[in-house]
Amino acid sequence: MNKIVFVEDDPEVGSLIAAYLNKHDMDVIVEPRGDRAEEVVLREEPDLVLLDIMLPGKDGMTICRDLRAQWQGPIVLLTSLDSDMNHILSLEMGASDYILKTTPPAVLLARLRLHLRQHVAIVPGEKSASPLTPHKAIRFGTLAIDPVNRQVLLSGENIALSTADFDLLWELATHAGQIMDRDALLKNLRGVSYDGMDRSVDVAISRLRKKLLDSATEPYRIKTVRNKGYLFAPHAWDN
Repeated sequence: MNKIVFVEDDPEVGSLIAAYLNKHDMDVIVEPRGDRAEEVVLREEPDLVLLDIMLPGKDGMTICRDLRAQWQGPIVLLTSLDSDMNHILSLEMGASDYILKTTPPAVLLARLRLHLRQHVAIVPGEKSASPLTPHKAIRFGTLAIDPVNRQVLLSGENIALSTADFDLLWELATHAGQIMDRDALLKNLRGVSYDGMDRSVDVAISRLRKKLLDSATEPYRIKTVRNKGYLFAPHAWDN
């Protein structure tokens, strides 16, 4: 059973969603105050954090940013704020996903399960709780990606990536040399289809390029293929 900390100040919403997830083998701890969220997460060590944005004491965006610096599990924002700017900002803050409260419960459950599957966490001395077999680390020249420890090294230097950034890099790297369009990336990473307007993938690619020292004006490591998508160049990491 997966453990989830759900930070939600509306008792009706909190109890309804918790009850639904509980019926599907998820142990949900509901915390109504934003200023207590980090303490609860660090104490309970959940598999996933579900965050509202409008919270008493501390808003969800700030919690996400502060929590990401000390906790590497999936952070999903569940909100009634249907805003592209908030969506993009949440990803910049390190969120794994941004889901509207109007999303059907079955779809919410599917997306949470997706993030839980993608997050492979092995505690030293214990077996992985994940039913999946962890992938081995992969290398491209000076770039090494370790999915078990969720660590990225570039020329021996550790590259700090959020959960969302790491998942995107892993998706691209495991399809090295192939063009990945926005629809494929969104479906594989977040379980949703590209609607023609969502720019979150573009923002995430730009952020990833910067961290991996790719060129902003003429990227050669994660290339843009006009009108098609993005391509991870396997031979561009030799220096």
